[in-house]
Amino acid sequence: MTFSPIGVIHTPHKEVAGTPIQPVFSQGAKGTVEVFAEYRNGLQDLEGFSHIILMYYFHASEGYSLLCRPFLDTRQRGVFATRAPKRPNPIGLSIVELVGIAEGVLTVSSADMLDGTPLLDIKPYIEPFDVRQETKAGWYDQAQNNTQTLADDRFVHNKNRRIT
Repeated sequence: MTFSPIGVIHTPHKEVAGTPIQPVFSQGAKGTVEVFAEYRNGLQDLEGFSHIILMYYFHASEGYSLLCRPFLDTRQRGVFATRAPKRPNPIGLSIVELVGIAEGVLTVSSADMLDGTPLLDIKPYIEPFDVRQETKAGWYDQAQNNTQTLADDRFVHNKNRRIT
């Protein structure tokens, strides 16, 4: 199985530590999504959507652990019950607001990914498909009093690593 980036995401977040841990904690953070020229025809008709789902590669994550302490809890959890970036397949997704599209570059709001993140795919956010009623959030339902909204360096292999 091989994936190739279709673009690159640019954000104001240059270092892992201090990056918002989810788009909801990154309100107003503007970013751009540069779609490579050979994929730009696929952007046709996207401008009518208010939100999009970005799927991307956690390029600053090295290795993985099946157990981790997520940002919003104090206990160790299974990685598949978290949104931690150190995963067997380091793939992330974020729902962001689509502000505009010009010449293959999407302007987005609520960008929570690192600058230079490789883009794997874009999907439209469609409320009747994507919103679920009466959901449960497992351990998070009990841990949501934790107020940590920015990443620290716990998932960085080389803690001195800076993204350029």
